[in-house]
Amino acid sequence: MLQLANILHTQGFKITIIHTQYNSPNYSNYPHFTFSSISDNGFSEIIKQLSVNSDASYYLTHLNNSCVDPFRNCLAELLATYSDEDPVACLITDAVFYFTQAVADALNIPRLVLRTSSLGCVLAYGFLPISFEKGYFNLPKEDYETRVSEFPLMKVKDLVKITINPQGMVDLVTNMLNQMKASSGLIWNTFKELEESTLETLCKDYQIPSFTLGPFHKYFPASNSSLIEQDRTILSWLDNQAPKSVIYVSFGSVASITESEFQEAAHGLANTGLPFLWVVRPGVVYGSEWLESLPENFLERVGDKGRIVKWSPQQEVLAHPATGCFWTHNGWNSTLESICEGVPMVCSPCFVDQPINARYVCDIWKIGVLLEDGFERVGIETTINRVMMDEEGEEIRKRICCLREKVNLSLEKGGSSHQSLKNLVDYILSL
Repeated sequence: MLQLANILHTQGFKITIIHTQYNSPNYSNYPHFTFSSISDNGFSEIIKQLSVNSDASYYLTHLNNSCVDPFRNCLAELLATYSDEDPVACLITDAVFYFTQAVADALNIPRLVLRTSSLGCVLAYGFLPISFEKGYFNLPKEDYETRVSEFPLMKVKDLVKITINPQGMVDLVTNMLNQMKASSGLIWNTFKELEESTLETLCKDYQIPSFTLGPFHKYFPASNSSLIEQDRTILSWLDNQAPKSVIYVSFGSVASITESEFQEAAHGLANTGLPFLWVVRPGVVYGSEWLESLPENFLERVGDKGRIVKWSPQQEVLAHPATGCFWTHNGWNSTLESICEGVPMVCSPCFVDQPINARYVCDIWKIGVLLEDGFERVGIETTINRVMMDEEGEEIRKRICCLREKVNLSLEKGGSSHQSLKNLVDYILSL
């Protein structure tokens, strides 16, 4: 959302950002924006209860229920401060905050929706209710390899990964998709050439203007929108590594894994014998502060071949000539960043949209390899070697480099994303 705000600011719009108290942005990083904080009604305390059994739908539903009054009051006050000569053009909200549509309607302001996932994710989410009704979420493990008949790209094990609370997720997704259709337009952080057939399908269901102007992060030099402090010392370490030799590992800012999965990952990385840069976010292992769950003598075993940091300047790491592959959770930002730098992926999706993104990466675009058996050291070593050392990896690299070229063309004058941004600006001014 901050990246989109920056993009629209360059087009002449004044930006006011309404945000919850939890995970508040650093205002000093955005002196060109106005910020307004609203109460999240205790969400900061609720989020501390995150555990291995937590589910995204619970927290997102809580926010949709608890933020209605604070958001309405804040928006009404903001609207009252603007004159007829300098009116508010529109409201843009994340799609998952579906409650904002009713508020926008009540205050007579057009609402545009930013969906921060892939187009394919939204297509797949549309099939979640019927998958739930057909009992896919309750099938035994011996049926996990079964394809979902309504959406054959997905296996049952992918659906199970999306959520541990199927009813809650179905309710959340249903509300989100319905309010997307009720909005004045859709903004996507993707580019047309990557998901053209999916865009055509969605446009039949969502008969409102749609704008694919991504990847957002490519509009500016390396992004400053990270909410976590980056360790930049690893860039000099990368400078001393051979081209395309380093395994970069990061499971994003939200996903967490178990202690046994963490240890299997460590053994798998060490067994490759290849240099690696591993982002271990504090809390990425349930109940862990940071590195105490590493196997005994692990750091001594890998020596200078392995670097572990709390957070990294990911775009710069992926763009570095030494980076050879990206072991990722397949969050959409990470997936797009890997495509933009032409870096093949090893995929370990955790939840919500990540299993869907991973299937597109591996089975549709064929620019990565999925760790089908999860975190298991032999499988990790074998899969990484397939991507880094084998002919298969070279073919993957060629395909993702081709997509990288398409990204760059889409952002040039006359390209699909460049034109989509122009169309969005014209549309906002017409509302």
